[in-house]
Amino acid sequence: MAILETWRNLAYGDGLDDKERENLWSGYFTIEKGIYEKILSNPTEVITGTVKELADKYETEVLIMTGFLDGINESLKGYENPIDTMEEDTEVKIEIDPEKLYYNMVEAKADWLYNLPQWDSILTEEKRKELYKTQKASGTIRKGPKVGRNDPCPCGSGKKYKKCCGKNA
Repeated sequence: MAILETWRNLAYGDGLDDKERENLWSGYFTIEKGIYEKILSNPTEVITGTVKELADKYETEVLIMTGFLDGINESLKGYENPIDTMEEDTEVKIEIDPEKLYYNMVEAKADWLYNLPQWDSILTEEKRKELYKTQKASGTIRKGPKVGRNDPCPCGSGKKYKKCCGKNA
């Protein structure tokens, strides 16, 4: 079984009761914040190594590092690590795309991450506000103007809406 599957079974599966799962995630978020503080302190650094080496570097367990790599995978520059098949000895690379990372942190509602002070020297306040607004607007559904009964039908038939698509509505 790939270690990602083991991580997901532990974090999302039925093996833990509510209290144990809460403790797992609480500990994970603390470790995750610490890793991001280090990565964001030098955002242009390309970090490479095996999953085990990165776990040792950031002083955590392989399973926690696996969860971290799963979370950051969509925020990397132009590639993704093979998280579905990775094992302890799989070579991985972390090269963040700061804008993608910030956007994804907002999407995950991870305010303890997108409010880290390290962002001040990476993205301007205006850029962070723009990314925040863009992400929040991405989930908003906007309805177009309502078609009136006597308006031309939007299907392009040339008939009035009430005599065409509005007939059965």
